[in-house]
Amino acid sequence: MPAPPAIPDSANYFGRLLTLVWLSLAQLVRAPSHSRRAEAARRSARHGLLLVVIVGAVIITLMYAFDVTEISLMPPRGTPGLWWVKTLTDFGKDEYVLCALGLLLIAVALAAPALRGVPRATLLGFGTRLQYLFLSVVLSVAVGELIKWIVGRGRPFVGGKANAFNFQHFAGTEAYSSFPSGHSITAFALAFAISAVWPGARFVMLVYALVIAATRLVLLAHHPSDVVAGALVGVIGAMVVRYWFAARRLGFAIHRDGTVVALSGPSDGRLKRVARSAFAP
Repeated sequence: MPAPPAIPDSANYFGRLLTLVWLSLAQLVRAPSHSRRAEAARRSARHGLLLVVIVGAVIITLMYAFDVTEISLMPPRGTPGLWWVKTLTDFGKDEYVLCALGLLLIAVALAAPALRGVPRATLLGFGTRLQYLFLSVVLSVAVGELIKWIVGRGRPFVGGKANAFNFQHFAGTEAYSSFPSGHSITAFALAFAISAVWPGARFVMLVYALVIAATRLVLLAHHPSDVVAGALVGVIGAMVVRYWFAARRLGFAIHRDGTVVALSGPSDGRLKRVARSAFAP
């Protein structure tokens, strides 16, 4: 685990809270210190470029060969039987995901100053990982919104017909915000980030991301190429934030070949013990 911010035990609770918040922000923006950060940057850049080339080719192929066919097969908008799909798709909404992660971060920040020693270090280590998840989604969503504004692709059947090449660049309207899918960005950024921190969750998170992407197609909110582009933006955004953390020795280590791996984090049992000690009367 990374060394947690040093909080003076002599200060009162609110003093420790302010110190914790300040030091947590400071460690995120400090100069990178890892000696292997250059190797990690080169490796991440290669992987990112390879993803862009391969997935970019898939996106172009989908736009020309499959987008119109797929949306033509979907049920009409407003079909009553799709209520459960509308419920599922909200689990990929960026506002909800960021709100949940933000509340967890606030809970950690409020609980940590009341603890001492190992329990505090354990909780702060978990907080560092929460910061990574939160910032991965924030960066990916922000980039996605910029791309949406620039591209200005019409959502399925905007204009009255199935048209994969209906664009109004810089329109900035909801009707012309189809590319890339924001829900897919959020879902794949979160899935990649959680999998990077807790590799055992990879399969579950992949299923989650794919389900969210599928709901966007069924609801005629996006073309297939939109959700694939969203997946690309989300994954690359989470990769960039992972490198940022690793270069500052926060939550990740860098091997000699530049591979970024998660540091061992707090166990479920330890987190439960910390939670009990933090909120016990």
